[in-house]
Amino acid sequence: MNAGTIIVADDDAAIRTVLNQALGRAGYLVRTTGNAATLWRWASAGEGDLVITDVIMPDENAFELIPRLKKLRPDLPIIVMSAQNTLMTAITAAERGAYEYLPKPFDLNELTGLVQRALQAKGEKRNGAPHAAREDELPLIGRSAAMQDIYRVIARLMQTDLTVMISGESGTGKELVARALHEYGKRRNGPFVAVNMAAIPRELIESELFGHERGAFTGANARGVGKFEQAEGGTLFLDEIGDMPLEAQTRLLRVLQEGEYTPVGGRQPIKANVRIVAATHRDLRQLIHQGLFREDLFFRLNVVPMRLPPLRERLEDVPDLVHHFLGQAERQGMARKSVDAAAFDVMKRHRWPGNVRELENLVRRLVALYTDTTITAEIVENELREPLATANTPSEDADQTLSTVVEKYLTRHFAGLNGRLPQPGLYDRVLRDVERPLISMCLGATRGNQIKAAEILGVNRNTLRAKIRSLDIPVLRGLK
Repeated sequence: MNAGTIIVADDDAAIRTVLNQALGRAGYLVRTTGNAATLWRWASAGEGDLVITDVIMPDENAFELIPRLKKLRPDLPIIVMSAQNTLMTAITAAERGAYEYLPKPFDLNELTGLVQRALQAKGEKRNGAPHAAREDELPLIGRSAAMQDIYRVIARLMQTDLTVMISGESGTGKELVARALHEYGKRRNGPFVAVNMAAIPRELIESELFGHERGAFTGANARGVGKFEQAEGGTLFLDEIGDMPLEAQTRLLRVLQEGEYTPVGGRQPIKANVRIVAATHRDLRQLIHQGLFREDLFFRLNVVPMRLPPLRERLEDVPDLVHHFLGQAERQGMARKSVDAAAFDVMKRHRWPGNVRELENLVRRLVALYTDTTITAEIVENELREPLATANTPSEDADQTLSTVVEKYLTRHFAGLNGRLPQPGLYDRVLRDVERPLISMCLGATRGNQIKAAEILGVNRNTLRAKIRSLDIPVLRGLK
């Protein structure tokens, strides 16, 4: 039974053969060609129910051909294949009107399933307004399968206002994804406003977000413009949403439900025309269980969840990231550097607790501190060597390993229980008693450098500062 006719265009004969066999077994008639001219001739003559095409063809780039095909045959689904697996490829495919972008190499079962869905959804419009994007403008780097999934989600969300929740460890690039969602979306001409919940004192969060009227509280000598008003018509990025106090969560929920908010001290609600993108490195479901985060707010924010993988889960992207950061440094006037293969091997064995941010800082350090034109494995090993704790650690537990600290705590608190359960609140007590010496150890090891300590701990710098304040941890003066 003929399930439809598929036109396959790729200059690689092996790929044409594989697709011909796989699609043929799935019940489709397949016509294959190695150039764009034949593809255009067949499609313009009304042949084919779906097109699968490579981007780079010997006679024409498919991204130049697709708009003509879509103008002539608006209902023709087009699937784009490419070995140039970047965010720009996914974005451009969506802008030109492709049904889907499929990075090479691909799974044949995934392809046949995609063909089936495309034919069933034939006639849907998935294209967006053109936006000229340059490779050096794009904030996200990586060709791994995990990053391809991120690229495709961004491309699909370009022409929507859906609320997005980005999760991932510190340093994975959550704000970069939020910016990409804005810059390649329909709100790109509006403002992008980012606010970090962990960096704002709890008593000021509502005023910071929603603004305040004159006289609303002591010191409010003039009307204050909040982040929602600043982001009007654009995107508001709420970073570290897990640190938002419950009172502010209630007001944010009203904005998401009713589309309006009231400034602190105000009486007249203001309509909000803002797209919300939130991010967290914390487990919000665990916070809900602890009564620290509203479940109804979570479901309002988690319309489209996106998880950013830590760098250790996509180590194949390290070379691309390093080349990108080296190029940035060179454009900023620093010396041109190269990295040898052995050095990349060392980097791929590292666990990267600070993720992409840690890698970027490493590259900047290598470019700035070493005169060698080639970065070798020995240089990288020297820079990645774990710092040793010093005698200047401002905590009595700083000369202990983390396991010793934990063991000491559990021994102290469970001694004498004789099988009885401990009092409620054990999790918070353990966390507090272990966090303080751990942070103190890192500050001592880095001689008070909070930036390096945050990298070692794998947390945001603002989060570390907030912890230092809340746990009353003494720090060495003169370093940030």
